[in-house]
Amino acid sequence: MKTSKTIVFIHGLFQNPNSWSEWKKYFETKGYQCFSPAYAYHDGKPSDLRKQPDPKLGKLTFEEVVHSLSHFIYSLPEKPILIGHSMGGLAVQKLIEMNKGVAGICIDSAPPAGVFSFEWSFLKANFPTINPFKGNSICLPSVEWFHYAFCNTMTMEQTQIEYDNYVVPESRNIPRSGTLKDGKINFNAPHNPLLFIAGERDNIVPSSLNRKNYEVYSDKGSKKDFKEFAGRTHYICGQQGWDEVAEYCHQWLQKI
Repeated sequence: MKTSKTIVFIHGLFQNPNSWSEWKKYFETKGYQCFSPAYAYHDGKPSDLRKQPDPKLGKLTFEEVVHSLSHFIYSLPEKPILIGHSMGGLAVQKLIEMNKGVAGICIDSAPPAGVFSFEWSFLKANFPTINPFKGNSICLPSVEWFHYAFCNTMTMEQTQIEYDNYVVPESRNIPRSGTLKDGKINFNAPHNPLLFIAGERDNIVPSSLNRKNYEVYSDKGSKKDFKEFAGRTHYICGQQGWDEVAEYCHQWLQKI
């Protein structure tokens, strides 16, 4: 693998760059230059964004997110390592397919088009966002939904704190379009190294779905790895023990 000391962190749905603040500090102490670009209409203080979301947010698609990230990466002095959570994990997969990163780490990644789960928690957690009857309306989840989908091993009091600090309104069209052509991946093509990380207790993207995503990549000459963390939820990057996950990522990067 070509070495790189640049990392681009890619946030997922209902989050923005604030969610990567501790991870950036962690990897900066390891000598990396770290960036965490925002999706369009996601930049700012979460509480302000919840009060007054940009009206254009509702039409934002996954293709537009990937295009914006690709443009940002083009501005960097070297090809970066890509680390993404949830929908950011799917963005990592698309960008690796486009040869925009020297390696990709997909944490609790949203699945590419054609990779699906019939687990009840997956269907229950995802439908309120992608609900086709909601049109282009902006989605602002309830604390109760955030607890079920992200923070299901935490108390409601802990969930409320995380919600207040980090949750932002979201476009329903990002996940919708990610399940269609915008989210298609050529699983047979050679690719730079990929690491898939799953949380054992993840409701919205079950560990079994992450494993299925990992397994569909079929090029024998390309490196891919899978790691499940016991007791972790979809909030794996923010819940207690996040630094253990970060250190695993760091060690994986050192090995490749």
